[in-house]
Amino acid sequence: MEYEAVIGLETHVQLKTKSKMWCGCANVFGAPPNTNVCPVCLGLPGVLPVPNEEALRLTVLTGLLLNCQIPRHAKFDRKNYFYPDASKNYQLTQYDQPSTANGHVDFEFNGPGSVDGLARVRITRAHLEEDVGKLTHFDRHSGVDFNRAGVPLLEIVSEPDLTSADMAYAYLNALTEILHQGGISDCDMEKGMVRCDVNISVRPKGTTALGAKIEIKNMNSFSGVRRAAEYEIARQIEVVSKGGKLIQSTRRWDDVAAITEEMRTKEHAHDYRYFPEPDLMPMAPTEAWVAEVKTRLVELPLVRKQRLMRDFQIPAGDAEVFKSNVTLGSYFETAAKLAKNPKAVANWVINNLQARLAETNKLEAAQQSELGLETAEQKLTTLADLKFPPMALLELVGLVEAKTISSSAAQTVFAEMFDTGKAPAVIVQEKGLAQVSDTGAIEKFCDDAIAANPAAVADYRGGKVAALNSLKGQVMKLSKGKANPALVGEMLERKLKG
Repeated sequence: MEYEAVIGLETHVQLKTKSKMWCGCANVFGAPPNTNVCPVCLGLPGVLPVPNEEALRLTVLTGLLLNCQIPRHAKFDRKNYFYPDASKNYQLTQYDQPSTANGHVDFEFNGPGSVDGLARVRITRAHLEEDVGKLTHFDRHSGVDFNRAGVPLLEIVSEPDLTSADMAYAYLNALTEILHQGGISDCDMEKGMVRCDVNISVRPKGTTALGAKIEIKNMNSFSGVRRAAEYEIARQIEVVSKGGKLIQSTRRWDDVAAITEEMRTKEHAHDYRYFPEPDLMPMAPTEAWVAEVKTRLVELPLVRKQRLMRDFQIPAGDAEVFKSNVTLGSYFETAAKLAKNPKAVANWVINNLQARLAETNKLEAAQQSELGLETAEQKLTTLADLKFPPMALLELVGLVEAKTISSSAAQTVFAEMFDTGKAPAVIVQEKGLAQVSDTGAIEKFCDDAIAANPAAVADYRGGKVAALNSLKGQVMKLSKGKANPALVGEMLERKLKG
């Protein structure tokens, strides 16, 4: 019997706010343990939570980005459980009335479950809650840091629409790209801003009933999610294939051993004894408030990629670069809107501008490191620091296409533009880079090259076509790179064949 996997994901994302969810403590990473805490986030007796309105805005904004409905009423609940990193012995979360529900994410994926290279995963809900502290285990004791406790946390719950580890990996990358570009979260996994619980079951192919759901908790890397899902799917299939029975449970992923291990049998919702938070009023967002949140919507990455391919006729690879780098894409669009050949503009932006920025930043980072500057203080070059506008790049493309300058000369012009900000035409004039198209001058260069390279001439006439490139190089050298390459090739062939 063949089996198939059914996967649902619960993705926890820290929101990009300056303060925590219920108090004024700073929402920052890397502070000394237990320094960004107060009676509210420590859950001391007599304190009252005050909602962070920016966190509420970002939650609704997330719902809009994920095509969710925004209910007219939402509320917070207490999820009761004891654990050392939960100082209150409960977590403030949303249970039966979340702030967003019933959405979906479309993303690129080639595999089972996709149509024409696209897949869709439905979003059950994206609800707001608070993060807990962080436990650190030592040899003979454990420590708890409550700096993270009370940080606004969004839990994005998918429907069980995923069918493979690769599909889960693609979905997570698409989801976090949306959240990062939408200003919801920095999504820095190294700082614990994104964590994921993976729910997996298997069933015979062709059936609809779900198998026992087994959850893998607290995954902190997408590659780990993929590896854990691959292992767990194979493990479950092996168990049921041999007549064994799976029970609903929670497991952990051992990244070193590359196996999952059982932690406990799975709790059900009633085990947490949810009840409405008595210290917080239910929320009823007005149409005006939601409309204000909508002004912060951004173009979805996939929509941008499809639009760029459609409007500018650029290939998927180029559009992918501009999808991931919004500022670079905006720079490209500014010039491409007026370009006869947008693909040529894309080539310069990706192959030259992007590469030069990366090279410059690598050098600047090394220099600043030598000076002992901290990473937070490093100043690197960005598009905002460029000394020339997008229209200057368009002018450079025009000079090449008009054959005013050669491709090699254009590289020289670009380098000077990057360093000085001078206009391309000015640089061409100052450096004498205009391409020579005068047939009389080119003929003289060709004659000199033929006379000086009898061996290459003999090779070409003997059938070695590649020898022509050697002669072309000699002509370009004699002309100091200014000769029109197309005319050089035509004239050399005519002379050698004649």
